[in-house]
Amino acid sequence: MLQDLIQKGLSLSQHAIFRKFMGKAGGVLAKPAKLYMLLTSAYTKLIDTNSGQSGFEQVKDIMQTFIRLVKAYANGSYRAVSNKSLLVGVGVLLYLVTPLDVIPDFIPVIGLLDDISLMAWFVDAFQKEISNFRAWEQHRTIEPTLGSL
Repeated sequence: MLQDLIQKGLSLSQHAIFRKFMGKAGGVLAKPAKLYMLLTSAYTKLIDTNSGQSGFEQVKDIMQTFIRLVKAYANGSYRAVSNKSLLVGVGVLLYLVTPLDVIPDFIPVIGLLDDISLMAWFVDAFQKEISNFRAWEQHRTIEPTLGSL
């Protein structure tokens, strides 16, 4: 099932509507206020979405990790990510929060299927970036601070 979602997501990533979001992603990355609003909207949508789809929780967790990655990149604390990954990821988030996409979100059940598929493709294609960020996060949380020495 997850492989089917990944393949559908790959197809969606080549759709003209997604390319439009990719064009907007650079502008959003350059404006911290817009980026923060996008991250907040995407996070809200991810935590409010209930689905019995196999693999959804995994995709949701990884997308929430990506949101943390973008926040860390925006505040300058994490830079070990490629510009391409950031642009594609922000493009996916823009697609996710926009209700009118290839299959509009207001259509029950199938309206979210394209969003889930695109997220599954992103997760599959950029797993290394996500893993590297998670390792960085874990290292930061176990690293002693000056105040605790």
